[in-house]
Amino acid sequence: MSVVALPDRLGGAPDGKRSLRLWLRLLTCSTAIEQRIAQRLRDDFGSTLPRFDMLSALDRAGQAGLTMGEVSRMLMVSNGNVTGLAARLKADGMIEGLDGPDRRARRVRITALGQARFDAMALAHEHWIETLLSGLAAGEAEDLTRLLERTKKSLQATGGTTP
Repeated sequence: MSVVALPDRLGGAPDGKRSLRLWLRLLTCSTAIEQRIAQRLRDDFGSTLPRFDMLSALDRAGQAGLTMGEVSRMLMVSNGNVTGLAARLKADGMIEGLDGPDRRARRVRITALGQARFDAMALAHEHWIETLLSGLAAGEAEDLTRLLERTKKSLQATGGTTP
């Protein structure tokens, strides 16, 4: 697979545009990775990235499960999106509702079928990510991870919310 160089839309912008250039590069890379992963999930598992993400969140939560609000915050999507997604996963036998005292904060958890399906997808997902990022040497990947962690902290310090 060859990498296509993106045109410099800022025309060799001076340092004053460095942050904008950086943001555009991060967005381009993130979007490209997300699109490729979403396509592979569709092709190999007949699934979607939101389904994978919700199963992943429920996998991490364990038997206690999560409320819809917790899932919504973790996935950074609206409660309505999560409710619809949960209904489809429940209909497919991938998740189940948990009885509790407060119907407004109903919890859901992954089922055995959902766990088996997620485990297969997660293994493939890990391989796809490794392949997509294989062009970075180990030291480069560590440097980029460290720099992105600093970026995340900078966002948090300026009032941004990050997972």
